[in-house]
Amino acid sequence: MEIFIYTFIFIFGLAIGSLLNCIIHRLFTKENFLVGKSHCPSCKHTLSWKDLFPVLSFLILKGKCRYCSQRISCQYPLVELATALLFVLIVNQQLAIHNQELIFLILNICFLFLVASLLIIIFVYDLKHYIIPDKVIYPAILVAGSWYLVASIFFNIYPRYKLLTTLYSAFLAAAFFLAIVLISRGKGMGVGDIKLAFFMGLFLGYPKILVAVFLAFLIGAIIGLVLIGLSKKSLKSEIPFAPFLVFGTFLAMFWGQQLIDFYFNFFLIK
Repeated sequence: MEIFIYTFIFIFGLAIGSLLNCIIHRLFTKENFLVGKSHCPSCKHTLSWKDLFPVLSFLILKGKCRYCSQRISCQYPLVELATALLFVLIVNQQLAIHNQELIFLILNICFLFLVASLLIIIFVYDLKHYIIPDKVIYPAILVAGSWYLVASIFFNIYPRYKLLTTLYSAFLAAAFFLAIVLISRGKGMGVGDIKLAFFMGLFLGYPKILVAVFLAFLIGAIIGLVLIGLSKKSLKSEIPFAPFLVFGTFLAMFWGQQLIDFYFNFFLIK
């Protein structure tokens, strides 16, 4: 039964990942992703049903368009696989939590699927275009805030003090990044990072927001030094930071508490 559930979730994640690729592309071209058939970004030819199987079509076509032979970006299969794996991790994490009402479990999984999808869009879009689209980050903030209110009112999951702590986490995270923007005069961070930090604080709460921000800066510093060492970037080069924030968010989401426990057990107790 578990194999069937995870297989279904993985396939479902692949399909959602394909949709996310469409949204990422059409956000940039300002096309409506709710209407219109999928087409090749290069030759604009409408894609056939056999071109739309996530990952599989990419492999069969050997990474090239069937109609113009232009290369298809590796973004497409990578986003599909990443979405599928994240969905599986989300379901696995939630099923491991006992004493959850079935309706809450289902709704919470749907909420986490939506958040993961929005974060993937932000990750890829900022990596490609160096901007976090307001059309994504504002709905993400609205979804996170609304879900915590619903869970608190109808399921009595989050007590008032935790809701306040979560709200404080969001404002403090945003204030921290605002300070960086002001001190660096916009060269170190962008306004979009402030909005993303607010969402992260709202979604993760305290203390996981600390884990996410710390990991984002740590991984960002390591990647930056590697790129400089390989002469791909210089100290003055612009590097999008949202992908590191999103990656840190996912790490904190799945393993934040374990990392916090490890820190206290290893560094403080000893």
